[in-house]
Amino acid sequence: MANDLTEQLLNWYEKNGRELPWRVKGGAHFNAYAVWISEIMLQQTTVATVIDYFTRWMKKFPTIETLAKADLQDVLLSWQGMGYYTRARKIHECAQVLMQKYDGKLPHTRDELLKLPGIGPYSASSICCFAYNMPETVVDGNVMRVIARLYGITKEITAPDIYPLAQKLTSFEHGADYASAIMDLGATVCTPTNPKCDMCPWAKSCAARKKEIQEQIPQIKKIAKKEMVGQVYLIQNNKGEYLIRQRTEKGLLHGLWEFPWQEGEKLSGKYPTVTHIFTHIKLTLQIVRDQHPKFDGIWVSPQNFKDYPFSTLMQKIIRKI
Repeated sequence: MANDLTEQLLNWYEKNGRELPWRVKGGAHFNAYAVWISEIMLQQTTVATVIDYFTRWMKKFPTIETLAKADLQDVLLSWQGMGYYTRARKIHECAQVLMQKYDGKLPHTRDELLKLPGIGPYSASSICCFAYNMPETVVDGNVMRVIARLYGITKEITAPDIYPLAQKLTSFEHGADYASAIMDLGATVCTPTNPKCDMCPWAKSCAARKKEIQEQIPQIKKIAKKEMVGQVYLIQNNKGEYLIRQRTEKGLLHGLWEFPWQEGEKLSGKYPTVTHIFTHIKLTLQIVRDQHPKFDGIWVSPQNFKDYPFSTLMQKIIRKI
């Protein structure tokens, strides 16, 4: 059965697979660097958003060497708007390691890839699969949904729960095309709502379709988000410039610029607020203008904000002001 399903999906993909700037059909991509960049960008970011960022990135940093030599602030500016800036910092660090230890080339083995900054098990599998056509099983949200529906799994699941089932279907000869195919099936046919079952190559084998419970599957285990509140201070001088500072603390926003802010105990209805959802945190900040503690930083006019990489949260505040 597994071989039949695999063949059906590959035939479907040949006719219906998406055309994406980081993808080729019929085997490995010719540029492992492009695969690596796209895979990191696609973590926590939609394909529609990534396309423009990827295109601009490859024009600005066409090789691992140009990326390694680039200033980190320039890299962060190119990433601005996608969030999760640790990804950009790790890409820059990884490019430098690749130049120092690997002659500017990505390794061909999963074990070597895992030694690199910012490359974890998922990224390593993706690079091996899409850049070198290896039979790696890549499990993202789309794959989890497709496999859970195919087998009619109604319990709460995580990626490790799905991996053994997904691995059985992975094509040994066509690793890159198969991984692209199952992701495309989830993105374009086996969608979260209103799945297009009449267009699915696996419709006749799908347990969820037979029971008519497609939209009840999958049940993904979710991690509760911690809620935080605080105040962000918009401080201006008599020239209309704002005080901003560069974040030095280690963490997601390290190296980015921000308006001074601090965590607080409660919110007041006196001030407007802005809220942003991080991976495991929901942060709400009050925008305070008329009082503030003393902060260090630099004065920058609003028209020059474009020269400083701000987090998505701070960009929301900029739009408010």
